Amino acid sequence: MKKDIKPPVVTDIAVAIVHEAGEDGVMVWNSYLLNMKSETIEGVLVSTKGYGKKAKETVKTSMLRHFLNIMKPGSFAKIEPIVEDLVGLSNEFWVSFYLNKVMHDKKYVFMAESIKEQNLIDIPLINKKGVMIK
Repeated sequence: MKKDIKPPVVTDIAVAIVHEAGEDGVMVWNSYLLNMKSETIEGVLVSTKGYGKKAKETVKTSMLRHFLNIMKPGSFAKIEPIVEDLVGLSNEFWVSFYLNKVMHDKKYVFMAESIKEQNLIDIPLINKKGVMIK
């Protein structure tokens, strides 16, 4: 039965949203996946979506999928930029990957209004300021 299935616990994988200068020098919010493990993860797939209320109207973004393939130990990869208009919404990142031929997955949700300057911390590996869920 479904209750008897114990999925593996995901540790040392994080999603960070970093406030940094874009290609044109304008500050943007970019999302990153961080592999803080001492092992390589493979078949990495990240599904993203945003949702919430803006000006009393319900807003839902399209779901986007990003295949990052292989991430070496202690590495990070850019997922996607977050448009300034969507920073105030809840932003969800569903991460799936294989570790030692076993599938792992975890949902990371940045709640509405959590992506803002006063919540910034130093993000490991990237060495920039941002918000992170581990």
